[in-house]
Amino acid sequence: MSLLRTASLVAAANMLCDQLQQASDPGAAFDAIGAATLQALGPGLLTINAWHAGPAQIERLWSSHPSAYPVGGRKSKGDSPWRRQLLERGELFVGEGDAALAAVFDDVQVIRELGCTAVVNVPLCYQSRVTGTFNYLADRSAWSPAELAALRVLAALAAAAVRDWLAAQG
Repeated sequence: MSLLRTASLVAAANMLCDQLQQASDPGAAFDAIGAATLQALGPGLLTINAWHAGPAQIERLWSSHPSAYPVGGRKSKGDSPWRRQLLERGELFVGEGDAALAAVFDDVQVIRELGCTAVVNVPLCYQSRVTGTFNYLADRSAWSPAELAALRVLAALAAAAVRDWLAAQG
């Protein structure tokens, strides 16, 4: 890695940490994490969601494309291998290619229209329980190990803000 690229990453990490320290509410934290994610990984669709296990619904708390995926939107998630992996076992889901997206998402046409060909869904967990998801979709044929690691770290930063948002809801 070049010295210039290293300096850029350090500056971005420091700026994100400063923004998170100053965030007055979960929305401000989501904005900072969202901007950092798109800066680090490039254009794509990022959503940050709460998981309501009782009614089996995902609720969108933040979106990089609010016209296509508005904040406040909810989706019911019936039993599926994807739900069991991500939302029940708390395991990372990686989907690459149109067939993988179509097998998991009923809104695959909107995803295609945004130019996304691959997804990483990171479970947000607290005390071994899934509380939300951090979803990044982009135009990739495959995800690199470095991209997966970066998404997991950024998602971990979002987990506290999702917990704060859920706590505020009662």
